[in-house]
Amino acid sequence: MPAFRRRKGSLPRLVPELDDVTLGRVRRRVETCWSRGSLDTAVMALMADTINEAGEDWDRKAHRLGVLAASAGRSLPGIWRQHSPKDHGALLLHAWSDLIQARQQDSSIDLNATRETCRLASELLPADPTPWALHLATLRVEQRPSTELAAIWREIKARDPWNREAHLQALGYLSPDECGSSALVLDLLDGVRSLMPPDAPAVGLELTALVRGHQRAVAGGGMTALGAGEIWRRPDAARTLDQAAHYWPGPGFLRHAAALADLNLLAYALIKAGRTTEAGTVLRATGGVATVWPWNMDGDPLERFSHFHGRYASGDADGGSAGRGPSWRR
Repeated sequence: MPAFRRRKGSLPRLVPELDDVTLGRVRRRVETCWSRGSLDTAVMALMADTINEAGEDWDRKAHRLGVLAASAGRSLPGIWRQHSPKDHGALLLHAWSDLIQARQQDSSIDLNATRETCRLASELLPADPTPWALHLATLRVEQRPSTELAAIWREIKARDPWNREAHLQALGYLSPDECGSSALVLDLLDGVRSLMPPDAPAVGLELTALVRGHQRAVAGGGMTALGAGEIWRRPDAARTLDQAAHYWPGPGFLRHAAALADLNLLAYALIKAGRTTEAGTVLRATGGVATVWPWNMDGDPLERFSHFHGRYASGDADGGSAGRGPSWRR
């Protein structure tokens, strides 16, 4: 059952589990274990139950694994795997922990071993796309050839066509900052735009690409930075914002595990586009739950979110898009 909940009147807060209450309770237990440097059997059982409870909701399973891996430090996933070497969740958590460590400077993680862990996990539960999404992520970290990406992408699409984690990893791999180019990003977006359901877990893919493009322009400095705001005046960007602002904040429209993260992304983009009335509506829909990205690109993420939440979520937003309808209806 989706754990998508909204709390009215809550103070802005950063909670990695978003609105997954069950995950939040387990995360706090895991962090307590991490601070002690030990992992008792009760906590291992809690983690296993939390991961398994997601069932075939692969999106929620990935969300839970990502949060637990970030909270568990380096040692706890290894301890759990040693204790339960054939537990599917233990293998995936260990692989995800490897990825987090591999992104650190001067990391000594052997990602070939991580890919072997993913292979073992895929054999235990062949229908699960998560091992393949993690395999894709290892290729991104190592900037492996695109020929390797294509085969893994086919495995993911065969299992879960709109897997959020996999699509975001592919977007990162294909970006001009990593292994690809702006043209390859457009190819990815063109390949999914007309087919993706409007409420799919990966629905934020195009908006993610736009925000990253905007942030890339700002980081470039000079005239590129001065013209960064022009991206939101492009027809494709305006259309993406129109559709998302019209549908996403509706109660129950987005049901995937990271829906609140996508609402944060939309609020940020609307603010950058000067559409503050719509941004206020979206900020209210977050229930005050903030995410680190994309707000951290402009400073302390909670401070930035809180600033705009206080300014626009009251319903008294100044300027913006008041009275403006979606472009396809005008």
